[in-house]
Amino acid sequence: MVDRTEPGPTEQSVRRALRRAASGRALDADEATALLGARGDALDELLRVAGAIRDAGLREAGRPGVVTYSKKVFIPLTRLCRDRCHYCTFATVPHRLPAAFLDRDEVLAIARQGAELGCKEALFTLGDRPEERWPAARRWLDERGYDSTLDYLRSCAVAVLEETGLLPHLNPGVLTWSELQRLKPVAPSMGMMLETTAARLWSEPGGPHYGSPDKEPAVRLRVLDDAGRVNVPFTTGLLIGIGETPTERVDALFAIRRAHREYGHLQEVIVQNFRAKPDTAMRGMPDAELHDLAATVAVARVLLGPKARIQAPPNLIAGEYDLLLRAGIDDWGGVSPLTPDHVNPERPWPQIDELARHTEKAGFTLRERLTIYPEYVRAGDPWLDPRLLPHVSALADPASGLAVEEARPVGRPWQEPDETYGGRTDLHVTIDTTGRTADRRGDFDHVYGDWSAVAGKVSVGAVAGAGDHDLRAGLRLAADDPAALLEPRHADAALALFAADGPALDELCRIADAVRRDTVGDDVTYVVNRNINFSNVCYVGCRFCAFAQRERDADAYRLSVDQVADRAEEAWAAGASEVCLQGGIDPKLPVTVYADLVRAIKARVPGMHVHAFSPMEIVTAAAKAGVSVREWLAGLREAGLDTIPGTAAEILDDDVRWVLTKGKLPAAAWVEVVGTAHELGIRSSSTMMYGHVDHPAQWLAHFRVLAGVQDRTGGFTEFVALPFVHTNAPIYLAGIARPGPTWRENRVVHAMSRLLLHGRIDNIQCSWVKLGDEGTAEMLRTGCNDLGGTLMEETISRMAGSGNGSSRTEEQLIAIAAAAGRPARKRTTAYGHAAS
Repeated sequence: MVDRTEPGPTEQSVRRALRRAASGRALDADEATALLGARGDALDELLRVAGAIRDAGLREAGRPGVVTYSKKVFIPLTRLCRDRCHYCTFATVPHRLPAAFLDRDEVLAIARQGAELGCKEALFTLGDRPEERWPAARRWLDERGYDSTLDYLRSCAVAVLEETGLLPHLNPGVLTWSELQRLKPVAPSMGMMLETTAARLWSEPGGPHYGSPDKEPAVRLRVLDDAGRVNVPFTTGLLIGIGETPTERVDALFAIRRAHREYGHLQEVIVQNFRAKPDTAMRGMPDAELHDLAATVAVARVLLGPKARIQAPPNLIAGEYDLLLRAGIDDWGGVSPLTPDHVNPERPWPQIDELARHTEKAGFTLRERLTIYPEYVRAGDPWLDPRLLPHVSALADPASGLAVEEARPVGRPWQEPDETYGGRTDLHVTIDTTGRTADRRGDFDHVYGDWSAVAGKVSVGAVAGAGDHDLRAGLRLAADDPAALLEPRHADAALALFAADGPALDELCRIADAVRRDTVGDDVTYVVNRNINFSNVCYVGCRFCAFAQRERDADAYRLSVDQVADRAEEAWAAGASEVCLQGGIDPKLPVTVYADLVRAIKARVPGMHVHAFSPMEIVTAAAKAGVSVREWLAGLREAGLDTIPGTAAEILDDDVRWVLTKGKLPAAAWVEVVGTAHELGIRSSSTMMYGHVDHPAQWLAHFRVLAGVQDRTGGFTEFVALPFVHTNAPIYLAGIARPGPTWRENRVVHAMSRLLLHGRIDNIQCSWVKLGDEGTAEMLRTGCNDLGGTLMEETISRMAGSGNGSSRTEEQLIAIAAAAGRPARKRTTAYGHAAS
């Protein structure tokens, strides 16, 4: 590995950075890097500044002078790992262990002993995905019926909760968005050290992370973001002295700050100093120097601010408690009266009484906290799964959120909360009369993350259609071989068509309508159906959504299974053949409710087609239940589910998805859900919401994703273009999204959907809810052949500010078709002929 030693800062640069820090000004990366080199009087001044920032934060938090710790047991679930970190003694090889994993009884024995000693945290530490490297790990899991290490971890966490009452904190390494969803219900907090953003320490031979797939900085940064999207109280931090430069160290701090500003989920940041260990590849490397550690802690405090909770492990600081407290820490981390630090076994934790004495000597009071930090305990939703609430509440002081020190953990059932229904259950009617109570939900200022950080992620697409040549070529291709426009070699022509206007746009729409006529004829189809949105309680934080509410908001509601079945029965009596069920990702709905809803509708009206549950609902419900998406969908199919809506797609490009939504499923997860549904014989619609922070290149990529799924499965019944309704959308109210698509964009998107999906998806639907009757009639002249449904009730678009009402009669839909000069025909959900 190449040595990247940097020259030290000048005295002048350190003094300048200190002045700026002392005056409360924001530091840039160069200034923060200079402060890492502060020594002597300059270091003392830096510590003074950092300590003052920490003290102000503790006063604001209502616990002035309080430094916290967590009383824990350390559970090394497995010491096998697929990575090869050159400084690690925790990871080992199978023949040095009695078994690949601790068995469940061993886990519970450690937890029970800890509970008897008053511990409240069970820290699960383990290697990353050992079954992918070690056959012994794969065999151990297979013999006990576990698909993966994470499945076994989830099972052990539930056992600890139910048998001992200790609160699990999970450190399983790199996790995907879906895996975080699956583990969140069993642990109040999770963590993963970022360690460094220096990619060369991972990619270059001789680097400390070389040969370790899970230590790629980009991968670990994605985990930090995904944890925020899933609303997991998360611990991360730096490991200093492993070969990174000061500039690289500061870059890692800025990366941590960026993630927290956007999602607000980093409950603590650990600054840990490297200590060389025998029998490792880095045994000859010098330990990180303690004044370097202090300077790094202080710079972290200055950069991360007064609200950050910053920790330094007390067993790695050679007794320099006062130095680290002066540097701005406010937490000592987990300390165990029972188990050793299995990651640093040569350095025992101090006794808690000793830690309290050192803390008091420095002018602070030591207080016990839980594994989930007080701010997240007090906030509750969306940070704490309802199934964990009784366990946390039993150990937490409700006023401060800190631990009740004399409380002793007791095992409690890990189960769904009692079902509660009610709220504004008439919203589906009154949205068209009295309207919504306010234009935004009560937690608008923070539930969506930091708006300035969101705005900074909006990408601007290149101007499409730079020349007449591409436009003419695109129109020729649209007429002769429209589906070829999806091919990468014709991207310029496709983008030119997305930019078409004037006579060229008229010609594009004429071609699209001719393709429609040749494909499906002149009939305009519609279905008699009813929308039933069974709950609008949701904390995912989709920034385009004006439907979601907090449970305590005035417009929030939750329908019971019987109420949903009543509405389905009413719809059948009114002539409906389909009900469409969708709801918010409501944390207090039991995971059984989805199948219960389907069964209840089928029991009341056996002939009703149940078109239900978006991919987001499916993936989160499966995660809560601890089963695969395939298993979950198979259970819904058995209950009577017929098809699913292909909503929650928005734009299938994560760059734009993570602007539009804080925590919705990634594009790959959406594809997985609909693809799995199709494989199980559950067909779906497909959708695209456009006209917000997107651009035509992303539209084209979206259509390519849909085409790829359809080529593999053939399961899409239709495509629905959904214009963004901006009026009450949070991302518009924050000044980031544009006010929906232009009329030109509406025409071009509907026309292009007909052309790009030709030969793959025959039915192109336009939304009267979003376009209005006149706009819908025009889209029928632009390649569309379907009007969707009568709906009977529609709350999502109306809450967003759509002015086109919540229902249409059959006669009104027939009139829209007539306005376009076309006959209308009633259909089934799957586009068969419906009985009159």
